[in-house]
Amino acid sequence: MNQVLTFDELAALMQSCAGVAVDSRELENRPAATFEEFGLDSLGLLGVVAALENRHGAPIGPGAESCKTPHEFVALANNRLTTGV
Repeated sequence: MNQVLTFDELAALMQSCAGVAVDSRELENRPAATFEEFGLDSLGLLGVVAALENRHGAPIGPGAESCKTPHEFVALANNRLTTGV
């Protein structure tokens, strides 16, 4: 499996884990927009983290659930997925 989180995958996880429908291009093209602006709360983000960890078989947290923006989350997740740190 690809070990890089894309905005498409994040949008799909937001939909499946929290019922939040968002266009992946919106996530990608609005770097300062927060998860809250897209309708995802902290509990929903925890669900995304858990699903992502299960999907990739690698830990993403701690700290991932504290990310405020999708860009921050994608950067952190990709760093952890590619370096294991």
